[in-house]
Amino acid sequence: MRDQALFDKIDLHLIRVLHTVLTERSVSRAALRLGMYQPQVSAALKRLRQLAGDPLLVRSGAAMVPTDAALRMIEPSASILRAAEALFTDARGFDPATAAVTFRVAASDYLDPSFLPGLVADLKRQAPLTRIEILPLSPDGHYPQRLAQGDTDVVIGNWLQPPGDLHRAELFTDQVVCLVARDHPAVRRGWSAEDWLGAEHVAPTPTHPGARGVIDEHLEGLGLARNITARCAHFGLIPAMVASSLLVMTTGRLFCERYLERLPVAILPPPIEFPPLVYYQLWHERSHGSASARWLRSRIKAVADQLRTRA
Repeated sequence: MRDQALFDKIDLHLIRVLHTVLTERSVSRAALRLGMYQPQVSAALKRLRQLAGDPLLVRSGAAMVPTDAALRMIEPSASILRAAEALFTDARGFDPATAAVTFRVAASDYLDPSFLPGLVADLKRQAPLTRIEILPLSPDGHYPQRLAQGDTDVVIGNWLQPPGDLHRAELFTDQVVCLVARDHPAVRRGWSAEDWLGAEHVAPTPTHPGARGVIDEHLEGLGLARNITARCAHFGLIPAMVASSLLVMTTGRLFCERYLERLPVAILPPPIEFPPLVYYQLWHERSHGSASARWLRSRIKAVADQLRTRA
């Protein structure tokens, strides 16, 4: 009986305030995000503290940090909000012209520098009331968990072996090439496998400790390793670094071709054979049958197809 009485005091608005306050770690920032006045959020937080029997947020120096109990509430509250958001949308059928759902897509910008801007433009054009969150590929490497909990709807990337426990759809394949400065010695002389391995390479910062990209995974399988002397977390900045140095960037042709007219760079074939890059979108069984999620995946595929035909 006591549990039922507690349950009767909880509404969806309180769950929304809880999740926002805990993720923002600030009452004032949460109020801005929620479109509420700060005293209203403070009052809701007071109710939440009484319900939880826990302070939830405590001061640590100049900042506020969640308690252990509050940290355990972040993922369940996100899951509740996602389930509530989808509950009536899917029951009534998804109409992009009137839907007000939030789409969360995790992706790097290595697919194509035009892809994510094109995707956002397409979604806003066809579903103007939706909210869109473009998320980085998770630094903790736990995107299957984030998909399962509803924190992310779709993950986009390339893998030599995509995770077998997730649904996936191929977006397209691409050829591995090297991007170098126009005055790089290899443009004039060419290069051997030994030259290429010993050259100075630039690569993206790993998404999590120990992670390897598809280029280095393939090389490792051949018993080889390249000489990576620079790393950058922002993939879209690497071509400009290449243009003014002797660094070598190895990635998909589609990405590299976008910079040929913008920067003094050239594309060369690598002297080591690589399998094609295969780009996928991944999603969890949780959203497999969702009308809104199916629509999102169809738009991702359509935008990828459009980029491919323009290449």
